[in-house]
Amino acid sequence: MIRPIVLALGAACLANLSPICRAAYAAQQEAEVVDGVAAVVNGEVVTYSQVRQVVGPREKLLRSQFQGEELVQKVKEARQAALSDLIDRQLIIQAFRKEQFQIPDHYVEERINEIIRQDFGGDRNTFIKTLEAQNYTEGEFKKMEMEKIIVQAMRSKNVRLNTIASPVKVEEYYKEHRDEFTSKEQIKLRLIMVPGHSSDGNAAAQKAMADEIFGKLASGADFDRMAQLYSEDSTRERGGDWGWVDRKTLAGPLEKAAFSLGKGKVSRVIDFGGNYYILKVEDRHGGETKTLADARPDIEKKLMQIEAQNLQQKWITSLRSKAYIKTF
Repeated sequence: MIRPIVLALGAACLANLSPICRAAYAAQQEAEVVDGVAAVVNGEVVTYSQVRQVVGPREKLLRSQFQGEELVQKVKEARQAALSDLIDRQLIIQAFRKEQFQIPDHYVEERINEIIRQDFGGDRNTFIKTLEAQNYTEGEFKKMEMEKIIVQAMRSKNVRLNTIASPVKVEEYYKEHRDEFTSKEQIKLRLIMVPGHSSDGNAAAQKAMADEIFGKLASGADFDRMAQLYSEDSTRERGGDWGWVDRKTLAGPLEKAAFSLGKGKVSRVIDFGGNYYILKVEDRHGGETKTLADARPDIEKKLMQIEAQNLQQKWITSLRSKAYIKTF
């Protein structure tokens, strides 16, 4: 008996973009595709041309980023990943057939019409001509879209999630990943740098100058004016203004001192790297961590995604364990 499968079909019909753009790229990249058998999955063939079609956009990106042996290795890895995905796809379609499920024809027609509206402004003739230019028949294209719907529907059926994440797991995740829920901390910094000139034997005099500058600042002198007069940092003309600074921008000792200062506070003289520094934090923001209550919705969503990935991998592993798969 043929059984209908309707789970998640509405979403499946709208979720993926059509493969037309992907196919166009593949056609441009491989004017003459040397085809052959890339894998056999329970007696059904996956071809090299199918692999190239899937991996085409990824290869284009890789060729813009790498070259030489590194490019060869990256392309090889991308093609292996694409082949693995195609094998999984074939196993899912075979499982669909084995269960004797059926996708109503109108779902595929609705999907085709959606593609025509989105990608071709509703012009069916242009859609047909584009298929012909890429050596696709309308029947072949419908078959590809049908297989997409099958894969999404089968994933939905076989990857069943709990509707509520465990409160214990939510709390554990929060404790272990607090940095994910902490806003980026920044300070608005001004800086005075007095070089030590230790090679000239003037370190003591330079240190005395730095201490004198600090004394003037403590007595109410304007920091930006002192920076313009005495600093030898590149920001001297701007009154030592470094603008907004993130953590890990400054050297360790300077960062520690700067980020420990309150708004409007000035550091003491810092001896670092043979030079003397005085820092002022004019403003600061960020660094606040969401409470568990505020972070809970994001954590629950994250845990559900992780669970979905794990369940999907378990399901695919089960399909593979029962299948005959040979790659070439």
